[in-house]
Amino acid sequence: MAEVSAALVKDLRGKTGAGMMDCKKALAENGGDIEQAIDWLRKKGLSAAAKKADRVAAEGLVAVAANGTKAAVVEVNSETDFVARNPAFQSFVANVAKVAIDAGSDIAAVAEAGYPGSEKAVKDELTNLIATIGENMNLRRATVLEVPQGVVASYIHSATAPGLGRIGVLVALESAAPAEKLEALGKQIAMHIAATSPASLDVASLDQSLVARERDVLTEQARASGKPDNIIEKMIEGRIRKYYEEVVLLEQVFIIDGETKVSKAVEAAAKDAGSPIKVTGFVRYALGEGIEKQANDFAAEVAAQAGR
Repeated sequence: MAEVSAALVKDLRGKTGAGMMDCKKALAENGGDIEQAIDWLRKKGLSAAAKKADRVAAEGLVAVAANGTKAAVVEVNSETDFVARNPAFQSFVANVAKVAIDAGSDIAAVAEAGYPGSEKAVKDELTNLIATIGENMNLRRATVLEVPQGVVASYIHSATAPGLGRIGVLVALESAAPAEKLEALGKQIAMHIAATSPASLDVASLDQSLVARERDVLTEQARASGKPDNIIEKMIEGRIRKYYEEVVLLEQVFIIDGETKVSKAVEAAAKDAGSPIKVTGFVRYALGEGIEKQANDFAAEVAAQAGR
C-alpha cells in the first residue's frame, strides 16, 4: 500500500465526510489518487447503506425552500432525532428542498436530480451520508406549489434551523398585490394551517367520503333524539356546517384573531392591498406522519441475543 500524507487524508475527509481511518485506507488502496479514493469509499458506502435499508426511518426533518412564485416542501427521514441535529444532515435536507423547486413533486425525479455543488445525484449524496453517519435515511416525499402571479409563502413550525423543522407548510396566493403584503398574509395563513391541519382548501374540494361518514354519524345521533324527521334534517345540516368550519381551511376561524373566518381575512387583506387575493392551494407536512414505527420488545431482544 502507498504511503499517504495527513494533508491528503484531511482533504478526502472534507470531500466525503468519511472516517479518518477509512480515508487513509481508501487512499492507500488507490495509490494516493483522491478521485479513485472517493469512488472506493462510495462503493463501501453502498455496502454500508444496504445493511441499514431495513431499519425504520421515522425521524428526520421537513424543509421548505421558496423562490417567489414557486416553493417546495420535502421530508427526509432518519432513524433518530439525534441525526436531525447533525449539521451535515441539515445541510443535505435544505439542499434537497432547493433541488425540488426545479425537479418538482416527484420524489424519484428529485432523487435523480443533480446535487448542488457536486457532480453526483441527490440519491448518491444520500448514500454517502448514510455511510458517513451510520443510520438509514430516505427521501420520503416532496410537493411543489406555483402561482402565475403572486407568492407561495412558506413556514416552519418550531424551526430546528432556518427552513428546517418537524412541520412545514406552503400556501399559494395568486394576486397582483405587493409581494410583501402577500408574504405577510401567507405566513399568517401558513401558521394557521400548521396549528389546525385542515383537510381541504374549500368545501368543494373536501373528500366526499369524509362528508358521507360524518353525515352518517350525525344522522344516528339526531335520530336518537326522537325528534321529527324535518327537525332532524335541519339538525344534520347545521352540524355539517359546523363540521366544515372545523376541517375546511377557508371556513375555519382564523387563529390570528380568533374571530374572523379565513376567507373573510383574505377578503380584508385584498381590500387593504387594493387587489383581489385568491388562495389556490396549500400543503402541510408533519414529520413521520403515516409511518408505522417499530415497537421493540427489549426483553425479547435480549433473550434472542442470549440464544434463548
